[in-house]
Amino acid sequence: MQRRRSGIDGRTLARRLGCNKQGFSPNNKSSYGSEKKPRPSAREGCKATILVKMEKSGKWVVTRFVKEHNHPLVVTTNGFSTTDDKDKKIEELTMELARMDQLCSDYREKLLSFMNNVEEQTEELSSKIQVIVDNVKKLEAEMQRHSHQR
Repeated sequence: MQRRRSGIDGRTLARRLGCNKQGFSPNNKSSYGSEKKPRPSAREGCKATILVKMEKSGKWVVTRFVKEHNHPLVVTTNGFSTTDDKDKKIEELTMELARMDQLCSDYREKLLSFMNNVEEQTEELSSKIQVIVDNVKKLEAEMQRHSHQR
């Protein structure tokens, strides 16, 4: 997308819109930095474009229009995948999500079981401690009685 502006007041005088696959990607292979995974270019040298200019009357006029694209017109998110690829990926992710859901459910069940077990153990331990405390109190009371009797 290009725009030509007026040098006087900055108004847009012309606008060119081109296909996003217009031209070719530059071959910028640098000898330094991290190695990048090579990927296919989204550019295919497409010539499709439209050029509009503003006339002195203030009306916009199409001055050039190239309709033909040299590639299929497919709406994709990244310019590379097809609908089949997306459906396959969605299916894979759905299955992975179901597996993770099941795993979370299993972990939740184990955690609840563990917490119930801890609660039962705590109650049992509390009752045993109470018995010990009661026995210690009885023993202290007996020891005080024996010390007062002497």
